[in-house]
Amino acid sequence: MNGNKVLLLQHHDIVNAGISPKQCIEWIEDSFKMKYEATLPPKTSLHPQGDDFFNTMPCLLPKSYGRFAMKEVHRIAGQEPALGSDILLYDSEKGNLLAILDGDWITTMRTGAVAALSCRLFKKTGTNSYSFIGLGNTARAAALCILEDNRDEPLTFRLMKYKNQAENFKERFKEYDNVTFEIVDDVEEFVEGAEVLISCITAADGLICPKDELFRPGMLLIPVHTRGFQNCDLFFDKVFGDDTGHVQGFRYFSQFKKYDELSRVLLGDNPGRESDEERIICYNIGLGLHDAVFSSRVYDMLKHRDNIPHFTQDKETTKFWI
Repeated sequence: MNGNKVLLLQHHDIVNAGISPKQCIEWIEDSFKMKYEATLPPKTSLHPQGDDFFNTMPCLLPKSYGRFAMKEVHRIAGQEPALGSDILLYDSEKGNLLAILDGDWITTMRTGAVAALSCRLFKKTGTNSYSFIGLGNTARAAALCILEDNRDEPLTFRLMKYKNQAENFKERFKEYDNVTFEIVDDVEEFVEGAEVLISCITAADGLICPKDELFRPGMLLIPVHTRGFQNCDLFFDKVFGDDTGHVQGFRYFSQFKKYDELSRVLLGDNPGRESDEERIICYNIGLGLHDAVFSSRVYDMLKHRDNIPHFTQDKETTKFWI
């Protein structure tokens, strides 16, 4: 038998590790730049009932990392929170399991960091207004990262009213003195006034705004969970995705005016935005690559701390054991 120490990285361990929004954006940028060196199979999605799902997202990082990770993320209606995830991290050279990580913080913050990086890359010149619809944890993570990325700039956050979420969102960020808030209760007014529109809604029965003319020239649209904006696929000037496999099954994929992957912009192979009149969509569905990079770096930060729980995994080492 061979004993292998496996860390159990709980939600509070990761939250208390002191990882800043700035660090999250840097990790996301690094991960996009290594995309074509990593091995990134498509996610698999299984549906136990209705719109509920279990997604499995594996990723083998470049050889210099020596790490493999697999994330399981699920959404179960009626649970609090509805979204949950867990990550397995392995040493890819030895095959040892290194850690089991709670994936909720990583999933949420890497998603927010992707939105913030997309804003940096694709917003039109002089943009300082960000419109949010769907004001849960993902939107809060995006707001944290946008604030970090524009800490010396005066910002406006426009919030689409839903129940008391806009007021709670405003309260969450009240200590930031460089941001002001507008609460909008009419969806057409919300869309018409948006320079950057970040949608974090998880369900939509139809189009959020079927009036195409309300989406102003120069708008950047980031539908984090992809729902409710399919009409924009037909008339926005450019579409960028985190992975072609995620969007090539979209109904209007063949009718995108121009399409490319976000990684190619960071690598200098695509100019990205070329005019302040261009309407741009960013479809960042979520890469296991981001989870793998975050998990690997969180593990390296915490592996030597004495207060991290762990267990010893006893693995058989003889060749024949039946």
